[in-house]
Amino acid sequence: MKINKQQILEKLCYTELVYGRINKKLKSSFSKKEIEVFLFNILKETDKQFYTKTGKNFYISNLENNIRITINSNTFRVITVDRLKKK
Repeated sequence: MKINKQQILEKLCYTELVYGRINKKLKSSFSKKEIEVFLFNILKETDKQFYTKTGKNFYISNLENNIRITINSNTFRVITVDRLKKK
């Protein structure tokens, strides 16, 4: 399946619960708007080769920021953001 990066950027959305989950996982205290801008910019700057689809989710890994963003491929909702393991 071909991944359409532009479609992901255009349809990206959030639930109320995900903001708290993101702050908890990243050990941060960003506002909702700061999280949205932060993730949008990461998705935009991440090369398409780091976008993968497994099952019903997209996984976008950004090595510069050391995070992986998980997005539902049907609804384009952000599910979570995880720190990548350091090698």
